[in-house]
Amino acid sequence: MAAPEPETRAAAKTRAKDKSPWNWLLFVPIVVPLIPVFYNSESPRIFGFPRFYWLQLVYILLGVAATTLVYQLTKKRGDR
Repeated sequence: MAAPEPETRAAAKTRAKDKSPWNWLLFVPIVVPLIPVFYNSESPRIFGFPRFYWLQLVYILLGVAATTLVYQLTKKRGDR
C-alpha cells in the first residue's frame, strides 16, 4: 500500500486562508445548549411537550441557521 500524497502548498494555503471572524458564530449552537438555566422549568408546554423536549428542536434549528449564515457569509464569490 502506497503512502498518502503530502498536501500541496496551494491546497494548504487555500485552507489556511479561511480565518473569517464569522466562523466564531459556529460556537453558538454548541455553547447555548450547555447552559442549564434553560432547562430549569417544565413550563411552558407546547402541544403538551415540556420545555426540555421542544427546546431540543429549537437548538437544531439554531444550529442549521448558524451554519447556513456562516456558509453564506464566508463562501468565496467571484475573484474574492
